[in-house]
Amino acid sequence: MYFKKITLLFFLILASNGYSQTLSLKEAIKTGLENYGSIKAKNNYASASKETLKQSRRDYLPNLNLSAQQDYGTINGQNGALYGFNGLGTASSGPVLPNQNWNSAFGALYLVNMNWDFFTFGKTQEKINLAKVDVQAKEKDLEQEMFQQKIKISAAYLNLLASQRLLISQQKNLSRAEVFKKTAVARVKNGLLAGVDSTLATAEVSKAKIALNLARNFVKEQNNKLVDLMGVAPQDFIADTLFVNQIPKEVLRSTASTDSLHPLLQFYKTKIEYSNQQVKLYKRFYYPTMSAFGVLQTRASGFETGYALDQSNFSRNYWDGVNPDRSNYLVGVGITWNLTTPFRANKQVTSQKFVSQGLQEEYNQASRELQSQLAFAEDKIKITLENYAEAPIQVNAAQRAYIQKSTLYKNGLTDLTDLTQTMFTLNRAEIDRDIVNNNVWQSFLLKVAATGDFDLFINEF
Repeated sequence: MYFKKITLLFFLILASNGYSQTLSLKEAIKTGLENYGSIKAKNNYASASKETLKQSRRDYLPNLNLSAQQDYGTINGQNGALYGFNGLGTASSGPVLPNQNWNSAFGALYLVNMNWDFFTFGKTQEKINLAKVDVQAKEKDLEQEMFQQKIKISAAYLNLLASQRLLISQQKNLSRAEVFKKTAVARVKNGLLAGVDSTLATAEVSKAKIALNLARNFVKEQNNKLVDLMGVAPQDFIADTLFVNQIPKEVLRSTASTDSLHPLLQFYKTKIEYSNQQVKLYKRFYYPTMSAFGVLQTRASGFETGYALDQSNFSRNYWDGVNPDRSNYLVGVGITWNLTTPFRANKQVTSQKFVSQGLQEEYNQASRELQSQLAFAEDKIKITLENYAEAPIQVNAAQRAYIQKSTLYKNGLTDLTDLTQTMFTLNRAEIDRDIVNNNVWQSFLLKVAATGDFDLFINEF
């Protein structure tokens, strides 16, 4: 019955202050995972890595080039050596004549070229393996980002809940102060109390109002933090209070542990695997590449076969120049091996091994920090459970003292100073109770964050 009254008071107070939308923790997490920018970004990175894997598999396909060109020019030939440096130079071919002439005609070249690195001593496969590990790394990065976001949203949600319960306590404190202000003013008017009592009562009401406004501001701050983590437009939420007077079942069973690797450690592990895979790929560059190739070439020219003897034996007609009349084909296999590559790749391998060692140290450090966090969470849970057991005792004692002092004050048997002290004690006890209850869940969340199994936490709701 008491819990129902508190819940009703909770909704009435928050509704009166503009908080209209009740939000469950599961809804908050679902919304945050769907809307938060960094998660959507890493989801796209994971999709990109999957496409890169498909592309790396297609790299094994042979190259097949089609080419066609049609030209118009002269064919004066000259004896001598020539190297087409950077593609500069022409491929005109014709008889070596004693004099320059400007006879010109159309010509054409039609070409089909295929080349295929059919055996690369594992380079192609290692590239595919590297792309596979990259997909795993991106997925693990997304998973650990989602896990961290779940923890952040849960912590922000609990903080919002705590702030809203503190707001209730401050509202109740203000109500008590206003009641006794009315009592004090009435008794002063009737000459039963000194005038200073009404002054002190007015001061206590003002103090309670200031505390209430600070609590409202604190609620706004916590609400805004939750809004940011959820990635939604600014709005006010009411946190669900159904679980607040309970403690996590897993805490009572003390089974909040898991054999699975923490998402953060899984991410570091895939980074190490990616670096090791790069080492394997660089080592494959030590070896040559074997290729198969084939060419089918068809040519056409406006210069006739007797042009070397009769320089008038050519045609400037377009169709005569581009109509193919000579074809050649060529097939073969080859091997290429840059003998200096192993000397360069060796340093890449050494460098990447140092990167792997660095990533391993990061993994070890993260593992140590998680173990330390787990031990701290275990100790914190023990302390918060002890405080959880003491909080009701403190509140009950403070309530009895308050009732006693208020009765004495109404009968003129004590002064307002004693009553104010008991009001302060009761308010502090109620705040401690609200914080202690919330701290049990916060400490359990800290343990879940260290173990890496968020289901242990969310299954409580």
